[in-house]
Amino acid sequence: MLLDKLQNVENRFLELEKILSSAEIIASREQFAALSKEFSNLKPLIEKYREYKNAQNAIKEAENMLKDEGMKEMASEEIKAQNEKKEAITKELEILLIPTDPLDDKNILLEIRAGTGGEEAALFAGELLRMYLRYAERKRWKTEIIDENPTGLGGYKEVIVNILGKGAYSKLKFESGTHRVQRVPKTESSGRIHTSAATVAVMPEVEEVDIDINENDLTFEAFRAGGAGGQNVNKVSSAVRITHIPTGTVVECREERSQLQNRVKAMKLLRSRIYDAEEERLRKNREESRRIMVGTGDRSEKIRTYNFPQGRVTDHRIGLTVYQLDSFMDGNIDEMLEGLNTADRAAKLAKME
Repeated sequence: MLLDKLQNVENRFLELEKILSSAEIIASREQFAALSKEFSNLKPLIEKYREYKNAQNAIKEAENMLKDEGMKEMASEEIKAQNEKKEAITKELEILLIPTDPLDDKNILLEIRAGTGGEEAALFAGELLRMYLRYAERKRWKTEIIDENPTGLGGYKEVIVNILGKGAYSKLKFESGTHRVQRVPKTESSGRIHTSAATVAVMPEVEEVDIDINENDLTFEAFRAGGAGGQNVNKVSSAVRITHIPTGTVVECREERSQLQNRVKAMKLLRSRIYDAEEERLRKNREESRRIMVGTGDRSEKIRTYNFPQGRVTDHRIGLTVYQLDSFMDGNIDEMLEGLNTADRAAKLAKME
């Protein structure tokens, strides 16, 4: 079954190779670009498939050599080596055959909200923000605060950050959900362990071409932005609030001094929220697709617990526990992210069988 699929893909690859050399297609810039992209996407898979066929041919040649007593031992070793090679290539082919998520290369809008737990939850939301910012810094991605609602003690009731970097969505898309923290709050005098929570939403940054929003469906309001505790209040109404009437989606942005800049950022957030809500609706209508995912992406789903007394963080979807919590909170989250992506690939492979 796998080989039949691969042969069909190679046939398409050869067909594209022929089409792309025709003068008619070369003259059509748009068509040429689309077909070239398809060709380049298939190339790594075809190269790996041809490695597989070479290994298969080497096995056949070695099997013919088994009849010769003088060559039998060498032929047996060659068959063993090529079979091991073929097995390794097969695993790589299976992964390459998994359809890629078209959103994987997108930048993201990361939204963190304090949940249950009052000020302690707000402080935890701030620590999660720092964790993701440190991770982005290690990846050399750019980050930009879109909107924030800080508390007096250094936490956040809500914060939204734009993370710009190739593959940001592919790396962080499984972070959506409820993150729980278990620890003794700094404000707790009796030393009791409390459980607080913060919700994380990871939304792909979408462009105007990805989602069409009618300007007539929007209402715009300008208001004065204020800092924590009512300080640093702008004398000019530079902050922007946009409401999308059909969906009731409301976004705000107050980070920039210019109303125009805040409006641009708010529209970016609005597009991503509407797109994300529509994607979630479609996922709910495709239950089989939801089972492929590592979790549902629903913010109400408890996905992870950060246990400070025991110095560990556990992801409940894949049962993975990572120790060295301090390092994890400093942005060293690669092991967890790779575990989630591996589990997702395995689930998709199981469904393909």
